[in-house]
Amino acid sequence: MTERGGRQDGNRQKQHEKREQEHRLDDSRERDTEGLGARLDKLSSALDSQRETGNSPDAAERRQDGVSPGSIGNAMTLAVRVLSEFVAAVIVGGGIGWGIDRAAGTTPVFLIVFVLMGAAAGFWNVYRIAMKPPDLEG
Repeated sequence: MTERGGRQDGNRQKQHEKREQEHRLDDSRERDTEGLGARLDKLSSALDSQRETGNSPDAAERRQDGVSPGSIGNAMTLAVRVLSEFVAAVIVGGGIGWGIDRAAGTTPVFLIVFVLMGAAAGFWNVYRIAMKPPDLEG
């Protein structure tokens, strides 16, 4: 019987220690949560004040539409525009040359000449796009 009582006391002591440990853990979590909440409130108020004054770190880089010039979206837009300008110029030049050759019944002389002229026009368009300041695009 003493063995049984000893085991019960040991179990009670273990349960008591376990409850104390859980209580300490809960207190620790509450302190962490309170600290994080205070920190979040502080950061939120700082962010709101920066938004109101317009002093955000990237405000100087932003354009009127709110997109920063170095963003991937702008780079992709520019790449698609450059590619389409060049390809369109070559295709239009080739179409005009092919049409003239067909109407005149000649060998592909005009086709070659107008494809080269289309390529030159495409390069010129790409150069103009590349030399345009970023704030004037749109």
